[in-house]
Order: sequence, then C-alpha cells, then structure tokens
Amino acid sequence: MRSPCKTASGSRSHGSACIHLRFATAVSVLRAVNTAFTVLDETDDYIVVNKPAPLQIHPSVPNGTPTLWHGLRDLLAYEIANGGQISIINRLDRETSGAVLVAKHAAAARLFGMAMQDHHIRKTYLAIVHGWPEWDQRDLDAPILRKGDVTESPIWVKQMVHPDGAACRTEFRVLSRHHHAGIAVALVEAKPITGRMHQIRVHLSHLGHPILGDKIYGTDETCYLEFIDTGWTPALEEKLLISRQALHSHQLEVQAPNFRRTWEAPLLDELRVWAAV
Repeated sequence: MRSPCKTASGSRSHGSACIHLRFATAVSVLRAVNTAFTVLDETDDYIVVNKPAPLQIHPSVPNGTPTLWHGLRDLLAYEIANGGQISIINRLDRETSGAVLVAKHAAAARLFGMAMQDHHIRKTYLAIVHGWPEWDQRDLDAPILRKGDVTESPIWVKQMVHPDGAACRTEFRVLSRHHHAGIAVALVEAKPITGRMHQIRVHLSHLGHPILGDKIYGTDETCYLEFIDTGWTPALEEKLLISRQALHSHQLEVQAPNFRRTWEAPLLDELRVWAAV
C-alpha cells in the first residue's frame, strides 16, 4: 500500500472505511464535472472506486476538464513513482456513476483484461426510468447500430434498435414502481449480456421506458443539442428533472479461474431520492 498522502480536501487515512476524495479543479469547471469519488476497496493490485457523475473516465483532449484518470493519477502518485500504472478496466459514460475497477500494475491489468475478454466480468446496473413497465422481468435481444447509418440523425453518436445492427442483449428486472414529485418512475435492474455502446439506454428507450435525465434517449433528444450549445441551464433542469442520467453501475463481479470477487457501489444521493430506497 502507498504511504499516506495529501489530497485537495486534506489528509488521507488508511483503513477499511470508505474514503471520499476530491481533486483540485477550477470553480468554472465544477459546474460541468463532479470530481468527488469514493474508494470502495483497495489492495496492492487494484483499486475499486464509486465514480460520480458527471465525470469522464479518460481525458479526451490535452488540458481539458478533470477526469477520473486525473484523480487516480493524483491518488496513486506513490505507486506510479515506484513503477505502477493506471489501467481502468471497465469504462462508464460521463453521466453514468458507479463501480470502476482499476489495475495498479501490468500483471493485474493482464489478469483483468483476460477476464473481460473471456466474459468473466459481470456487471449489474440500476436505472430509474420513466413510467411503470408492465413486465416484471424482460430479456431483450435486440440488435443496435448507429442511427445515422440508416436514417437522418442530428446526433452522431445516437444508437437505435435495428435488424441490421450488432447482436445486443440485456436482462431487465423491475425492483420497484413508485411516484416521486407526482411523476411515475420505476427502479430497474439491468444486466448487459453483450457490451454495445449505450446498450442499456437504447434498450430501455426502445421498450418505452427511457432513463430519467437521459439527454439523448430520453423524452426529447433536443435536450442533448441544447446542452451542447448552452451547457447546463435552469430550462434544461426543468425539462430533464435531474442533472444527469439516472444510470448507475451497482455491482461488478469478477469470476476468473484464479480471482473471484464482487463489489457493490451504493447509489449516490441524487439517485437515491428518485429510487425511493
């Protein structure tokens, strides 16, 4: 384990308790990102964190907004200085929170990389969706592709269900149905069997129950275009009801021949309110 170090919020202590960390950012950037992540588990081989949202996993441009990678670089400075590395194993969208596994050296990165390749890493998500699904469980096998490949789409990255798409399967289970602020929502567990881009979001939208706060696959895709033009505004908050998409990586399970472990990331406060848990 590393020697104790300083963070932007003060001294960091070791032990079994969860540790909350926030790395230094400019005030203007904090309106666009949430840099406070929580350490769920850590050994000499890996670290597992509960990523907040919105926060990108990796930098996309030099000197851009802070990312989870930047925070891990600061946290693991001692390990990196002694030959370690940062290998993020499972990646989440900017607006998806939850469990992220990070290897701290090359051997661990190989182990987890092979586990991912051999489908020995299983992921379980929680989503808060519009409306009440009529089904309690649903196994959806529906291929997806980029919408712009088959029709006009103002959003380049947007995916859609289409028979010519790549195989895509997700298992869903309704955990609760309730009202919040007079709005009918449901808490849904999602287990992606395949690993396509935006898979859970596309499938839930296809089923008629888009994820709360989803700017692309929600009730109005122009929210995404407006967000790109103006950033986050009170008008968008009124339309979307929540400042991020309500999708959370709740459980991460590694069942490799020589490594077995399961981690759970609790829902963050902004989702817990809507989930009624």
